[in-house]
Amino acid sequence: MVGMRRVLAVALAVVAAAASLTACASDPAPTDVTVAWAPKGRAAVLVTWKDNGLPNRVTIEGVLSESPSYLKYIPAGEPNQWEIPTSAFPPDGNYKVAVGTGTSQGGVTSKLAKSPVFDTDGPVRPSAAAVAKQGRGVLIRWSVPVAPQDFTPNDPLDVKGKKTQRYVPMIGRPGKMLKVIGPATTSNRQVIKSIKPPYTFQLRTQNEWSTSIGGQVLGLTSSINAAVPRLAQFSVPIRVRGRVILHQVGCDLETPCTSKRATPAGVPVVVLTQVAPGARWTPAARGSTTAGGYYDIAVPTGGSRPYKIIVPENTKGSTQTGTSTSRPAYTKSVVRVASAGFANGNVATAKGSTVTVSVAVKPAMNTTVMLQAWNRQTRRWVDSKALPMRNGVAALAFKAAQPGDFVYRFAIPGAMMFGRPIDGTTTAQLQLHVR
Repeated sequence: MVGMRRVLAVALAVVAAAASLTACASDPAPTDVTVAWAPKGRAAVLVTWKDNGLPNRVTIEGVLSESPSYLKYIPAGEPNQWEIPTSAFPPDGNYKVAVGTGTSQGGVTSKLAKSPVFDTDGPVRPSAAAVAKQGRGVLIRWSVPVAPQDFTPNDPLDVKGKKTQRYVPMIGRPGKMLKVIGPATTSNRQVIKSIKPPYTFQLRTQNEWSTSIGGQVLGLTSSINAAVPRLAQFSVPIRVRGRVILHQVGCDLETPCTSKRATPAGVPVVVLTQVAPGARWTPAARGSTTAGGYYDIAVPTGGSRPYKIIVPENTKGSTQTGTSTSRPAYTKSVVRVASAGFANGNVATAKGSTVTVSVAVKPAMNTTVMLQAWNRQTRRWVDSKALPMRNGVAALAFKAAQPGDFVYRFAIPGAMMFGRPIDGTTTAQLQLHVR
């Protein structure tokens, strides 16, 4: 019997609940719900509807999108309209505005009337930006991809026209926040006067619904080190080696910008030299960095001279690299022996025959060289014959007077070229066997 009473009580509760629901939906529903842009720059969506002066509840419903938690009650007797700020609509979704009769205490007492579906597609971010020098500043251009397909074409909030989004140029520097440097524009180019690295250029792209960041250009500073040989044989290339480190600015909207190191490949490097004291610095060789920022460049040599290595200011794609210079390093040239030895390569000859020994050097000097012989008793080199050198060549013909093994060499003095000294040198040992 007790069980029957419980079943009966539950049944009566269900009937009562059904009666209550019927009562909640007894009021007439609003009609003709419309959405349009509110005045003053599309900062809000204006919702309007028709009813008989009843209180209303306004919400936003997602269509294949999650419904945002927006709720507004309009008292009875108030105008049948309300402005919903665009910030209440999540970007890149499809939505309706639903209006019903009801209050915060009594709940909804009618069916919901809904507006047509509309989208909240945000702006299309610039896909790439490129920088070029223009006077003392730079010209930055950016491109924007085609907008994705509109799945709610011609909805009530579609903004007509090709240029429906604007670009706000911003600059960031280390330790500082991104800063707006100009008004919003519909153009795809921006001239920035008198700007030098380090910096980050970004575009705050905005339309009526939301904002995104894109179109980045980096203004990099650079530092360079170099290892330059102290000595070089005249006209034999030297290897100049070192590393380039770039410093770039990284920025977020909420925090100050920071400086980061980078060591990319492909950074141009130029070796400069000063041919004569006081002369201007001119390029001697060019190259670029490899992975890790390293470079290794063959540099033609001449007379003694200083060298320094620079990263020239350059713009490539979306980067502008500032110049940097290594400390000058002096490389002293040494006379280079191009050839030295006996005529026809004869290193053995008969007693009484005539032998010719010669030497050729670079640079092609006019000077006097000394043929020296090795004295086995004193264990030292002894001057044997001073010979004139013309255009870098000297030779001596002599008679092999006695048998034995003999060792010769040429001593070449130093020289002056373009106001700087070139060190002299000696040839390798020249051995002769007389039988």
